Amino acid sequence: MRQYLDLLRKILDEGHWKHQRAKLAGTTSLKTKALFGLQTRYDLNAGFPLVTTKRVPFRLIREELLWFLSGSTNNHDLNARGVTIWDEWADEQTGELGPIYGQQWRRWECVGGGTYDQVRALVNNVRALKADPEHPSGRRLLLTALNPPDVLKMRGPSACHTLAQFDVTEGRLSCQFYQRSADMFLGVPFNVACYALLTHLLAKVTGLGVGELIHTFGDAHVYENHLDQVREQLTREPKPLPRLVLDDAITDVDGVRSEWIRLEGYVSHPPLKGEVAV
Repeated sequence: MRQYLDLLRKILDEGHWKHQRAKLAGTTSLKTKALFGLQTRYDLNAGFPLVTTKRVPFRLIREELLWFLSGSTNNHDLNARGVTIWDEWADEQTGELGPIYGQQWRRWECVGGGTYDQVRALVNNVRALKADPEHPSGRRLLLTALNPPDVLKMRGPSACHTLAQFDVTEGRLSCQFYQRSADMFLGVPFNVACYALLTHLLAKVTGLGVGELIHTFGDAHVYENHLDQVREQLTREPKPLPRLVLDDAITDVDGVRSEWIRLEGYVSHPPLKGEVAV
């Protein structure tokens, strides 16, 4: 994960101070150090890209992704999985978060009525492309979370990772995803692992190997209250990457059980805490 650390260092060294809307506990305004238009690449055959210079809870990443894939937009469903990372943004009574990832991925609302399941279409098109390299879906393997009319209805860090494009080359599935806004300390380790896991799952159910994960950034930033933690992280030597193991019971993106996904050999430095801006 030196790519991630190099990006942190670049932002600290070259970033511009910017004001933004998020605050601590609803009152304290924060500035960020930010750069626009960056990219990192990870070879998914070299190990699972989970940050090792601080402890990152893979269980939360796995459960959040399975929640997205279920199509749910209700935080109560995520809480039932033992995950509270969306609590700050959910409606206190209903648990609703608006038309976030679960809806856009699995129930995109079409003009004129009806819904469109992007994930199901993606699986079907990857399979079609595997069978026929000239299939027209070859450069159209897209998954988008950004439905512009829905943006103002979304709560929290929604549509931060706005678009993913997948590629099938020589029997391997790669993914490039674009993130319009990236909290480098708290959010990005989750985002990288989330899309790495999604790529592995899609490759598993379509009978492909994995290739690269390419992470392309719009506004990549470090909040001013995370600067000390980032500096500490940059003093730590990365450890070997863990290995992702997917059970052969996984044959489709629906109905995946948590126990069918596990990580082996994850060794990290101690956790580094940071308060989230809301």
